[in-house]
Amino acid sequence: MIKHIVMWKLKDQAEGGDKATNIAKMKALLDSCADIVPGILKFEAVVAQPGLEATYDVVLYSEFASRAALDAYQDHPDHVAIKPFIGAVREARQCMDYEI
Repeated sequence: MIKHIVMWKLKDQAEGGDKATNIAKMKALLDSCADIVPGILKFEAVVAQPGLEATYDVVLYSEFASRAALDAYQDHPDHVAIKPFIGAVREARQCMDYEI
């Protein structure tokens, strides 16, 4: 199994929207990818909660049955289609994949 964890910090303004608007749109876009390929075991897109310390705005926690399933997700047209928006609104990104 592969765990795929990604964290994004968003710009205050981008793509005609403020940070809150872009966070909501980004979460909806990520949620739309939750079942796009076989082998996705877990897929949670979450946003930082008000009042709790957070250095990033959006986190994706996902688990894949295999490296092949993660690769299929990465290359799927629905996933590729959301990358331009995410790239335009993000200030920073961190990612870690690890096998267990």
